[in-house]
Amino acid sequence: MSTPASCPSVLFVCVHNAGRSQMGAAFLTHLGGDQVEVRSAGSAPADAVNPAVVQAMAEVGIDISAETPKVLTTEAVQSSDVVITMGCGDACPVFPGKRYLDWQLDDPAGQGVDAVRPIRDAIEQRVRGLLTELDITAAA
Repeated sequence: MSTPASCPSVLFVCVHNAGRSQMGAAFLTHLGGDQVEVRSAGSAPADAVNPAVVQAMAEVGIDISAETPKVLTTEAVQSSDVVITMGCGDACPVFPGKRYLDWQLDDPAGQGVDAVRPIRDAIEQRVRGLLTELDITAAA
């Protein structure tokens, strides 16, 4: 899917790219559609997306079962307008001119779906706020 040049680009980063950043990317893709370019990555990617995260997202109608954790690259940061970190600490490279947001969220690693749901819901609310800031109308 190609996106227009004027389309903002957002990168979600957490350590394992198996939970929070995957949920953020999935919500932004789902709600922003082709109005935004979405990436996610991890500073130390896991082997697979957290199954409780996949289940929690399926409960709200978003299938991320085919997603795989990706390694954070300098190029991904450089080509993004907004970089949202979710507990990756100092592992995220910082470049001038980028907008950085740090979303403090519990880590769903090792948690069951009951613990993941409130994290999922907090991420959805933040993504909706981000869409408003980017002047993008969220999909219904």
